[in-house]
Amino acid sequence: MAPNPTTHPNRSERPAPSRSVRRTARPSDAEPSSTDLEAKARLVHDRLCAVYGCPIGYFHDLDPLSELVSSLLSHRTRNADSGRAFKALRQRFPDWGELIAADTAEVESLIHGVRWPEQKAPRIQAILKGVRERAGRLDLQFLAGMEPAEARAWLEELPGVGPKTSAAVLSFSTLRMPALPVDSHHHRVAIRLGLIAPDLAVGPSHPVLRAQLPADWSAQDLYDNHEVLMLHGQKVCYHRRPACERCTLADICPSAFKVS
Repeated sequence: MAPNPTTHPNRSERPAPSRSVRRTARPSDAEPSSTDLEAKARLVHDRLCAVYGCPIGYFHDLDPLSELVSSLLSHRTRNADSGRAFKALRQRFPDWGELIAADTAEVESLIHGVRWPEQKAPRIQAILKGVRERAGRLDLQFLAGMEPAEARAWLEELPGVGPKTSAAVLSFSTLRMPALPVDSHHHRVAIRLGLIAPDLAVGPSHPVLRAQLPADWSAQDLYDNHEVLMLHGQKVCYHRRPACERCTLADICPSAFKVS
């Protein structure tokens, strides 16, 4: 299947298995050290890459400004729905500058299939306006000349842009810069594996999970890590009734067979 600018070929939920597993607690003798967590994160990566096939092809080739719009639409929204919304916006506004000047009600109508369209429509317009004001033009290609941390900091100064969106722009767009996005599936799997604390939210988890991976990993390496953890959350480590009986990580997962 050819890459599509609005969908990911593997990003579909499968029905959760009917098997129910009793919830219990596993005692822990001591908190794992940073070295232990780094070794475990690498083992998780290697095992999941063997299952899902790394390197994984990039699922689209959007310019960074278009990826910014796409990422903002995707928040808490199924990929198929955000993909349709992005396509509708792009067809109506071939130039993103036209979207800034458009009636917000029309923008909201075009993206009605995403979650919270009444919030996302004015936010996207405001963020695009902010890019134009700060960069002097509606173009984010200049980020390629920055270090990843600097580029992410620039993006996150835009109101409404957080760690997940800034990482997505760098990683998923044609910039192909090293950054690690963390979505809800990735986050859930990391918690169950004990890589991060259960009370660590998605946003703050970004630097923690990135620090567990080799500092010299390439953009492809980090993209693969995000993809395999996300895919594992979609295909095996479901929100409810995870399929632990067919999980390649069950022997190193403190939550295995203990989540219902």
